[in-house]
Amino acid sequence: MLRFLARRLVAGVLVLFVISVAVFVLFFVVAPGEPAANFVGRGATPEQIEMARVRYGLDKPAYVQYLKYAGGLLHGDLGFSFRNAEPVTKTLLSRLPATASLAAGAAVLWLAIGIPVGILAATRPRSLRDRAATVFSLGGLSTPTFVIGLVLLYVLFYRLILMGWHLFPGNGYVPLTSDPFGWAQHLLLPWVTLAVTYAASYSRLVRGSLLEVLGEDYIRTARAKGLSERRVVLRHGLRSALTPVVTLLGIDLGSLLGGAIVTEAVFGLQGIGQTAVQAVTTGDLPIIFGTVMFAAFFVVVGNLVVDVAYATLDVRVRAR
Repeated sequence: MLRFLARRLVAGVLVLFVISVAVFVLFFVVAPGEPAANFVGRGATPEQIEMARVRYGLDKPAYVQYLKYAGGLLHGDLGFSFRNAEPVTKTLLSRLPATASLAAGAAVLWLAIGIPVGILAATRPRSLRDRAATVFSLGGLSTPTFVIGLVLLYVLFYRLILMGWHLFPGNGYVPLTSDPFGWAQHLLLPWVTLAVTYAASYSRLVRGSLLEVLGEDYIRTARAKGLSERRVVLRHGLRSALTPVVTLLGIDLGSLLGGAIVTEAVFGLQGIGQTAVQAVTTGDLPIIFGTVMFAAFFVVVGNLVVDVAYATLDVRVRAR
C-alpha cells in the first residue's frame, strides 16, 4: 500500500510541475505585450512596472525566470498582486474560508441526498421511485446552477422579504468563528444550489454502480445464506458501489476549492472564484495564475485523498 501511495504522490508532484511549466509559458513567455506591464495591470505607473520587472526577474533569461518562479511556489509564494498591494497567497488564503465552507457544506448535502436516492432507485429498478429518481436527476443536470440560485433567491429571499420574513440573507459571508448561526444562514441557499446539481449526478452514479454490484456472485451467495435484503445492500453491496463515488467526490471537491465561480457570483460570496473573476476583469495576472496553481494543488490533493480511500474500500488496491 505504501508503494501504491508513493507512486500516486510522485504522479501528483509531476502533474503540478507540468502545470507550473504551462502557466509559466502562458503568462511569462507567450503573453502579448510587455510582461512587466501585464503583471501590473491596466493603468500601471512606470514605477510599478519596474517593481514587477525586478520582482519576477523579467529582465533575465526565461530559464532563470522559471527557476525564480518555481522556487517561490515551493515556498508557498504565488507572486505579488500590485493592484491589491499584497502577496497573492495572502489574498487567496483570506478568501479560502468562504470557498471551503461552500464546498464542504454542499458536499455533505449532495451526498446526503444523492446516495439515498441512488440506493432507492437501484433496489427497485424500473419502479415508480426509480422513474422519480430519474426525473430528479435529469432536472438537476439540465438546470444551470445560476438558474437554481436565482430561483432560490427570488422565492426564499425576495418574496419572503416582501412578506416581512428575513430568514435568508441575499448575499455575503459571515466567518464561522464569529457567528456559527450567521455562517450557516448565509450559506444555506448556496449549499442547496450546488447540492441540487451535484446530487443529481451522484444519484445516477450510485444507481448504476449499485445495480452492477448487486448482480455479482458474492451478492447472490449472501442472499442464499438468508441475509436480509437491507444487510445485503448496505453492508455488502454499497461498500463496493461507493468506489466510483469516492473518485468523483475527490475531483469535485478539489475543483470547488479552486473556486465555485458561478455560485459565488450569484450569492456575492467573496471566495476564490469571485476573486478570480475580479482579477480577469481588472487584468491582475498574478492573481489569475496564482488561482490556477491554487486550484491545481487542491485537485491533486483531492486525488491523493481518493487513493487513500480506495486503499480502505478495496483490498485489491492494498495488494499492489
